[in-house]
Amino acid sequence: MTAVRTTPQGTTPPPRLPVREKSAARERGSGLSPMLTRLAAERATGVLERERGSLYLAEGRVVHAESPLAPGLDVLLLAHGTLAPAVWQDAVDRADEEYGVARLLLDAGRVPRGALELCHLETVYDAAYFALTPSSTPGHFRYGAGHWLGTLRPVPVEAVERETLRRRELLHRLWPDPLTDGAPLRRAETVAAPAPTARQSAVLALVDGVRTASDIARELGRQAFHTLVDVRRLAAAGLLTGLFPPPRPQRPQAAPPPHPGLATSPVAPAPNPAPGVTLPRVNDPDITLLKRLRDALEAL
Repeated sequence: MTAVRTTPQGTTPPPRLPVREKSAARERGSGLSPMLTRLAAERATGVLERERGSLYLAEGRVVHAESPLAPGLDVLLLAHGTLAPAVWQDAVDRADEEYGVARLLLDAGRVPRGALELCHLETVYDAAYFALTPSSTPGHFRYGAGHWLGTLRPVPVEAVERETLRRRELLHRLWPDPLTDGAPLRRAETVAAPAPTARQSAVLALVDGVRTASDIARELGRQAFHTLVDVRRLAAAGLLTGLFPPPRPQRPQAAPPPHPGLATSPVAPAPNPAPGVTLPRVNDPDITLLKRLRDALEAL
C-alpha cells in the first residue's frame, strides 16, 4: 500500500509543477563575457570597451552599443528619410549630460518614439554582435562614463548575450566560413546558381573587391548583421567569396653571429692581377732552394 502524505488540513498536496530546463544558448550566454556578467550583477554604470566595440551600461543594463564594423543610429535614421541630416546634426551639437540627442529629438517631435526606439534597439544588437566577438585583448571598463545619445530603453545583459549567440549560430548554419564577414568581397565565377533576391542583388551591385560587408551595409543604410546574412547566403550559393589578405613581405634573415672562437675581422679580398701578369701560387716550392739542397746531398 502506498502512503499518501497529507497537509495539516487533511488534504492531499497538489503535484509539483514541472521545471523548465534552461536552453543551451542561455547556459552558454552566461560565459559570453565574464566581465559584462559581473558588471550587470554589480549594477554598474559606465562603458565596457573591447577590441571591436563598446557597450554602455546604466545600472547594469545596456543602454547603447557601438562598433566601427556596424552602422550607427544616424545611418539607420538618415538613410531612408526618417530624419533630416540637419535635424540630427543640430541635436548632436546641442546635446549635453542632461539632454541627450534622443531626448532632444523626442521633445521637439522630430521622430516618433516607437521608430526611434526600434532603430536604437537594432543598433544595440548590431554593434553588440561585433563588440562581443571573442578576442585575445582584455576589455576595459570606465565607471561613470555615458554616451551623448542618452538613455532610451535599457536592455538586460542576458538579452544582449542571447541575441548575440543566436546570430552567431544562424550565420554558422548559413555558411560556416567567417572569411566573408570582414574581408573584401568579390564575385565568384559560377556555372549555375540560384537567382539572388532583390536584397541580395543590391549587395552584389556594390561588390568590387574592395568593399567589405560593413562598407556595403553603410552604403545601403542597413544593419551590418542583416548584410552578413545576405553575404553568407550568396557565398553558400557560390556567387561571391572573400579575398584573403595579402601575405606580409618576408624580412631578409640576418646572418648568424660568428662563433666566439673564430676571428671576426673581415677577410681582405684577393687582389686582381694586372693584365698579362701571373701571380705566383702561395704553395709553389722555392725551386732554387730545392736545387741547393740536392747539390749538398750529392756532395756527401
